[in-house]
Amino acid sequence: VQLQASGGGLVQAGGSLRLSCQGSGGDFSIYHIGWFRQAPGKEREFVAATSWSGGTSLYADSVKGRFTTTRDNPKNTVYLQMDSLKPEDTAVYYCATPRQVASTFLSKYEHEYDNWGQGTQVTVSS
Repeated sequence: VQLQASGGGLVQAGGSLRLSCQGSGGDFSIYHIGWFRQAPGKEREFVAATSWSGGTSLYADSVKGRFTTTRDNPKNTVYLQMDSLKPEDTAVYYCATPRQVASTFLSKYEHEYDNWGQGTQVTVSS
């Protein structure tokens, strides 16, 4: 399945953005989806993940309570709602699917994801 993240942009601190991860070319509904981000000069880091059904989610401590990930499988889309944005949230955001399709668990480890979409830039001004 091919992935494409979109919805990034420039927003003031305290504002909101909703990112989308669109899947195509495969059965999107069988995949857990992970969200990662990479700020300039920093390593890519885990942000959030949602199970194939959308029934389970996992968040990094830095975004817990501010970000929410949901999915609409008939639309082959996963969303990342980002509220109360901070300048430190500035990064390129990526969505990805894990190596192990049928895993029971959601992973926050980058090496366990092997299919990455193009990222979308999020810039939060102070």
